[in-house]
Amino acid sequence: MWEIFVAAILGLVEGMTEFAPVSSTGHMIVVDDLLLQSKQLFSPDVANTFKVVIQLGSILAVVIVFKERFRQLLGLEKDGTEETRGSHLKLSQVVVGLLPAAILGFLFEDYIDEHLFSVETVAVGLAAGAVLMMAADWFRPGRPRVQTVDQITYKQAVWIGLFQCISLWPGFSRSGSTISGGVLLGLSHRAASDFTFIMAVPIMMGASGLSLLKNWEYFSIDALPFFMAGFISAFLFALLSIRFFLKLINRIKLVPFAVYRIVLAAFIYFVFL
Repeated sequence: MWEIFVAAILGLVEGMTEFAPVSSTGHMIVVDDLLLQSKQLFSPDVANTFKVVIQLGSILAVVIVFKERFRQLLGLEKDGTEETRGSHLKLSQVVVGLLPAAILGFLFEDYIDEHLFSVETVAVGLAAGAVLMMAADWFRPGRPRVQTVDQITYKQAVWIGLFQCISLWPGFSRSGSTISGGVLLGLSHRAASDFTFIMAVPIMMGASGLSLLKNWEYFSIDALPFFMAGFISAFLFALLSIRFFLKLINRIKLVPFAVYRIVLAAFIYFVFL
C-alpha cells in the first residue's frame, strides 16, 4: 500500500505542477528525493519510467481540456461560418512553434540527460526562469494586441517556439518560458497560456513515447499498480490544475509564480547543496 500512496503523491505533484510555470522537475526533487524516495521502492530505471508514465497522465488532461480545439486543428470540426472560417489557430502554427525545441531536444537529448539534470542546474533554472517571468510582466508592451489564441501570427508562433528552447534547461519550466515569451510579444496571458498548453501535447507525447519505447522492459506485473496509481492521480490533478490556472492567469499574471519559484530555488539550494 505504501507504494500506491507514493505513486499517488508523485502523480499529484506532477499533475499540479507540469503545466503551471513553477517547474515540475524542481518539485519532484523536493517531494521524491527528500520525502518519498521512490527509487528505494523500485530500481532507478523503473522509477524513471514511472515519471514518464505520470507525464502521460498530465498530457491526457490537456487533451481533455482542449478537446474541441484539437478536433478543430485536426480538421474534425467545422470552422464556422464563411465570415469566420480561417480565422482560428492553425495546425501549421502549432508545428512551427514546437519545431525549434523539438529539433534542439532531439540533437542534445543525451547531453541534457547526462550534464544538466542535477540539483544545482534545477535551482539555477528555477531562479533564472523567475527573472524572465518578472521581466515579462514588468516590460510587456502595454495592452495585449493578441487577446485570444486565434489571433496569433506565424511570426509570434516561431518566437514563442524559440522561447520554449530555454525550457530544455531543467527547472526553467516549459510553461514559464513560453508564456513569458508570449507576453513579451504582445499576447494576453491567457492567449499565451492556451498556446503553451496546445504546443505541449505533441512535443511531450513525442518525448514520452520515445522514453517509453526505450524503457518498455521495465513494465512488469509488480510495477503495474504503481504506474496506474500515478497515471490516474496525475491525470485528475492536472485536469483540476489546468482549469484553475486558465481561469486565474489573466488576473494574477506571472509575478506571484516567479516569487514562489525563487523561494523554491532557495529551499532546494539550502537543503540539497
